[in-house]
Amino acid sequence: MDAGLRSGVLEGIARHDRPRGPIETISRVRVTEGEGVHGDLRGALRPGKTGKRQITVMEAESWAAALADLKIDLPWHVRRANLLVSGLRLPRQPGAIIRIGEALRIRINCECDPCSRMDEIAPGLKAALLPDWRGGVCGKVISDGDIAIGDEVRIET
Repeated sequence: MDAGLRSGVLEGIARHDRPRGPIETISRVRVTEGEGVHGDLRGALRPGKTGKRQITVMEAESWAAALADLKIDLPWHVRRANLLVSGLRLPRQPGAIIRIGEALRIRINCECDPCSRMDEIAPGLKAALLPDWRGGVCGKVISDGDIAIGDEVRIET
């Protein structure tokens, strides 16, 4: 592996088509600059919007740590993130690039701060997701790609 790349695995893909709508987990999807995750409410670029939070990515290890703190077990998709990755630490700075599969590239824009809705799911979940960017990252798609569970995830440096 190239010394400038770190590698992990795409473990999950999720989307929802309306605010507070049910989360659908899927095994593969097309992700584009104009639409984000196909079929996801938050991904479509709207006039006057930056797309800063077009797609969300969370580490499986961070999710597990938050649940361990609370001594509970919940499926990852209740976090309402689009992508779950394992085996690598996501960068904690804006501008870093995540590559998934052959072509999808996402630029990290900010931390994905957990909202009060997390406490509706489980008391204390919001606080458990606050340390060290456990809630994941928000990003913008900068190059389209088809992705599937099991795809390699790399951090470009």
